[in-house]
Amino acid sequence: MKIMKTTKEICNSFPGQLAALVLASAVAIPAMGQASAGTPQDTPPSTAQQSSPTTSTANPPAKEGFWGRVNPMARKKWVKKQTDPINDRLGELDGVTAKNAQDIKDVDARAQAGITKAQSTADAANQTATAAGQQAQQAGTIAQTASTHVEAINTTVNGIDQYHQISEADIPFRGGVPTLSKAAKQQLDDFATSLTGHQGYIVEVEARSPGAGNVGIQSSERLAEAVNRYLVTQHDIPVYRLHAVALGNVPPTDTTQTAQADSKPAKPARVRTSSVHIRLMENSLAAQGAASPQGVASSTGTERP
Repeated sequence: MKIMKTTKEICNSFPGQLAALVLASAVAIPAMGQASAGTPQDTPPSTAQQSSPTTSTANPPAKEGFWGRVNPMARKKWVKKQTDPINDRLGELDGVTAKNAQDIKDVDARAQAGITKAQSTADAANQTATAAGQQAQQAGTIAQTASTHVEAINTTVNGIDQYHQISEADIPFRGGVPTLSKAAKQQLDDFATSLTGHQGYIVEVEARSPGAGNVGIQSSERLAEAVNRYLVTQHDIPVYRLHAVALGNVPPTDTTQTAQADSKPAKPARVRTSSVHIRLMENSLAAQGAASPQGVASSTGTERP
């Protein structure tokens, strides 16, 4: 009111300048009103503001958009601001989960590798044990075979000098002359034929002559040589199988007279004729691979019938 009164007085004093003052007043009054509205110190607080000063200061009014609601862009930012820590935590948990999964996978791979290696080692050990068992079994078989072979050899060695008589013949000579008669040759032929099929045999040749001393021994040597010569040359009997001895006038041990009533030993009969006694002695354990004396090649390279 004071301002309007002052303006009226000025207009009455200065009629020419009325239009300018009206224009200035029109411009100044809205500006002053805006200044009064914008300055909180000049305007007393309202009843609502006086009743809740804390609320207006702590929680400023939210911005309203075109539709009277909270600004959608401001809400997205707020939601993003609220969810960023959660997303970061979730990302961290995902990283930890991925690391745990990778660690579990690595542990499982190492465990599988260890199990495979242990299984391979066990299989190799099992194969080695099986091979060792087979070798032990083979060694036991070989040892058993060797033991059997040794026993057979011992039996052969123990019985190699054990001979038994197969056949015998007595070849007579007339007058101590070392000449084989036809009957004597026939006896030797039959004796040589009986050697067929026998192995490990020897032929014992005992020659006797009625002469005393050296005379009888030399005569019996000639008789034994005649028999050996015939068997070697006519029947290819190996020389190493003929064992001859010249006994002279020594009587044979199996031609003693019967004992007397007083149990005194009887004297052996005297040698009265010249003869050669031959025996076929066989040992089946000796010379198992020896060939039969029949059909053996002679020293000249021809085979006798």
